[in-house]
Parts: sequence; structure tokens; C-alpha cells
Amino acid sequence: MDLKNKYKRRVELAAGRDKVELLMKNCKIVNVFSHSIVEGNLAIDSGKIIGIGDYEAHQTIDMKGRYVAPGLIDSHEHMESSLVTPEQLARVIVPKGTTTIVADPHEIANVCGLGGIQFMINATRNIPLNVFLMMPSCVPSTKFEHSGAILKAKDIEVLMGENIVLGLGELMDYPSTIAGDEAIIDKVLLADRKIIDGHSPLVTGKELNAYIINGVKTDHECTNLAEMAEKLSLGMYIAIREGSASRDLETLIAGVSEKTERRITFCIDDKHPGEILSEGHIDYNVRKAISMGIEPISAIQMATLNTAECYHLRDIGAIAPGYDADLIVLNDLKKFEIVQVYKKGELVAENGSALFQVGKPDISAVIDTVTIGEITATDLEIRMRSDIARVIRMNPKSLHTESVIRKVSVDGENRFISNKYIDIIKMAVIERHGKSGTIGLGLIENFKLKGGAIATTIAHDSHNLIVLGDNDEDMLKAIEKIKEIQGGIVVVVGGIVRDYLPLPVAGLMSDAPMETVAKKISDITRIIYKELGANREADPLMTLSFLALPVIPEVKVTDMGLFDVSTMSFVDINVE
Repeated sequence: MDLKNKYKRRVELAAGRDKVELLMKNCKIVNVFSHSIVEGNLAIDSGKIIGIGDYEAHQTIDMKGRYVAPGLIDSHEHMESSLVTPEQLARVIVPKGTTTIVADPHEIANVCGLGGIQFMINATRNIPLNVFLMMPSCVPSTKFEHSGAILKAKDIEVLMGENIVLGLGELMDYPSTIAGDEAIIDKVLLADRKIIDGHSPLVTGKELNAYIINGVKTDHECTNLAEMAEKLSLGMYIAIREGSASRDLETLIAGVSEKTERRITFCIDDKHPGEILSEGHIDYNVRKAISMGIEPISAIQMATLNTAECYHLRDIGAIAPGYDADLIVLNDLKKFEIVQVYKKGELVAENGSALFQVGKPDISAVIDTVTIGEITATDLEIRMRSDIARVIRMNPKSLHTESVIRKVSVDGENRFISNKYIDIIKMAVIERHGKSGTIGLGLIENFKLKGGAIATTIAHDSHNLIVLGDNDEDMLKAIEKIKEIQGGIVVVVGGIVRDYLPLPVAGLMSDAPMETVAKKISDITRIIYKELGANREADPLMTLSFLALPVIPEVKVTDMGLFDVSTMSFVDINVE
């Protein structure tokens, strides 16, 4: 049926002149437009909502007074952080009510370039989950690190015309954006009439004006109410994030009111598989918001209609004629426990389980991505001119770090050495894409690790190899194991590789089921806590993966050295 006849058919159905395919009787329909509950019957045909009322149907389902709400939408996610491929992610999150994701694939783009983005596009084609992409804008995130690819405006232009591409991904290099950097402006020009996502932590005043002047409309980096209020007042949408390393809902929910709630969306940004399985996805954000006093329909509105309107997704986000029949079914709005999920009118999940099968993607174009030469103890040496050093202090439950000055231990040759009485250990970021071979070194406090090392190729956003430990021998052993498995996570205790998780897809993802990956992550984390004594207030793996990201304050380490984010410049570990 051509489009014109399809439209005529919808008119006939909506007018009640012919039978619809499906009628859901006795529903309590969540109307996110009128902020009300409408009791009635819901007519569906060819994946679309036809109308609410008394319709004749080929099939009728009695919903027995249960609530029916729009499918949930994640307004900003890096699917790679789930550590599984899109097929496996869909199998888990669709039963939790997420029917649409707005994803920025800049993690895999930093490793594999356009080939990585194309892999993600291909992997999302045959799953009952809408995946819309924001084209990565900052690959690498800054010029102060080496990534596996560099994407310029001419490169991303190739994919900007794809139907699933909604606009330009988060402008992480906010200093260059504020400075009017031509390379950034070239990319912004490509997004004309499309959405541009923001990433502007703690940016305020005239600098914020300069940051958003050319069309930046969203931000998911707000961590305090004043920042949230200022950005809302300038017309931005605020995505309240509940991920693994950053949990902002408890702080920002106080900024949600009748005046602001229509400019709020929910996102997870980065969330580990174990927490997706145990807590949930966007459904967790909604439940938590309701538990903190947000009216249930308002919370649902933030997880559906607000995001759809922000990203100009006119066919989803509400239950009304012409909208896709992406629906969730609940017994109780306040408990927000999803019992069924419909995708375009088809039942795809029930009682927490997927009713669909997923295949394995072709990963041949995105494997074997770790290219590192020989690394020796000399490469890991930190030469000190005194015993006073600039140290990164880790903050549990936050991606933000602090730059602190500390007294450290040195050996007879003025090299830093760990001291069991001082909670400061060594960290190295090693370029792993076969480009420069550079190694950046730093010192970290409050990780509380003793007796071993952890290494991973998940190191936002250039995803070089990051390793930390209290002795060089274990750090070197962890590095060698990472090279052997071609990416993943390794934990070494007392000279022995205690456990590891291979991540063959760009060194970022596994093609195994999420449950398998989550079990391995849990085992590794347990070893890190129990045998290495790491800080239990922090997620050690997620925290480690962000210690190399030079666009989130205050100080980080890239493969080029110790980096002060506030001044956007490299600094010396030595303090005179």
C-alpha cells in the first residue's frame, strides 16, 4: 500500500468505518498532554494508535483496568557503556519499558571512526527498539589526547543525512566551542535545523551564552540547582542523569516544578550492565522521581513526551491518534512496575522478559583494536624533584575530581613509590591505537587500592588503555593481559591475573548476553573490593574509566600527560 492509500486507510479506521486490528479494552490511559488519566478503549492498527473510544476490532484484549502509558525514551545514552552490543541491550531494556533511545556512539567512533558508527547502525536495524543517533561531534573529545580516529565535519557529513540521525552529538570540547573554533563551527553548520546536544559542566554567564548561541539545546551535565536554573532560563532542555558514576536526580529533582517540568528529560548517559539488570533503565529514573515526590504523570511526561518534543520525534512519546503504538502496561503508577511492553502494537515483553529473539552481529570490522608496543617499568616511572606532588583526588559517586597537593614517598633515585600508609597510587594512560605510543602518568588518591592493579581499555573518550596500581610489576602484568585479549578489563592481585573480561568489540563491548557480562563484572568488582581493598563508596571500574576524560573537571590524565581541565592545559606532577 502506497503512502497516500495508507493515509486514507487510517482516516477510515479512525472514523470507525472499518474494523481495527487490535482493541485494548478497559484501559486507564495516561494522557501526557492533558496530564490526566482517561478510562476507555484504545484502538490500534498497523502499529499506530487509531483512537480512543468504542471501535470494532479483529482482536480484543481486556486490560482489566490496568494503566497504559507511552513507551519510555532515554534522551542521552552511550550504548557502548552497557558493555554489550545493541541487540543484547535491547533484549534487556525493552522489557523494562524503554522503547526508544537517543544514542551518541562517540565511544566506538573514538576507536573505529565511521566504521564503528556504521557497525552500530547495522546492529540496531532488526530489534524492537527505536535507536536514533546523534552524530559524534568531538572525536577525539579534545586535542589533548590521541584517539583511534579523528572525525572532521567532512567525515560526519556522510552520515548526517541518515533518517536515524537527529543532529549533532554532545559538544564535549566546550572550551573550543566557546572560543569559536572553526572546526567546531563547521560541524555545527552541518546540524542546521537539527538538534545539537550540549556538554557544558559548570559553564555559566557569558561563556554559557557563547556556548549555546549557535543552537545547543540540551545538557546532561548539570550537577547543582543554580546551574540547572540558569540553563533552563536560557531555553535549554535539562536531561537528569542517573547512571553508574553520575547520579544527579536526588540533587536536581528539587528544581522540577510546574514551571520547569516540561523542559526536563531523563537519561542514563553511562550505566553498567549489572545496574541496568538490578535497578532498571529509564524506568528507574521514573520510579525514583516518583518516590521523591514527583507526581507520576509528570515523571512519565519527562520520560516520554518531553524528550520526543525536544528531538522533534513527532510519532512517539504520547498516546493519541497517529502516534506509534509503543506502550507500557502497569498495575500501579506509583510503584511503576511494568508488566507488558508493546512495540508498534505488538507485545514484545511481559513480566520482565523479552518475547523476541536477537542474533549476533558481524563484529569482524571492529575487533583487534589494541596495538601497543613493549611496555617496561621504566615507562611507568614518575620522576620527582621533591616529595611534594600534584595528585588527583577521586570523588565517589561523581565524575568530578579534585586537584590536591600532597606529600608522597620517593626512592633513592627520586622516583615515586607507593607507601602502604599513604593512600596515593600510580596511574598510567597508554595510547593503544597504534598511533603515537605516548604514555601519560599521574597519581590518584582515595581509590584505596593495595596489593595489585586494574587495567581496562574503557577510558573515556579516546579509550586508550588505562591502568592503576600500587606496584609496577602488577601494572605491567595487567597491561600484557589486555594486549593478549585485545581489549577488556583485567584485575591483578599479588602478581597473579585473578580475573578478566574480554571485550572484543572495539575493546568496549562483548557480544555475549548482558547477564554473562554483568556476572563477570560483579566477580571482578568483588575481587577489587575484597582483595585489593578499593573504596567501596565508588564503582571502581566506572570511576577508573572516566579518569582519562579531559572535559570533566577538575584534573585528569590522558596519554599525553596530567591535564588541568579548568585551564585546559597540561600540568606537572611536581610542585615547586
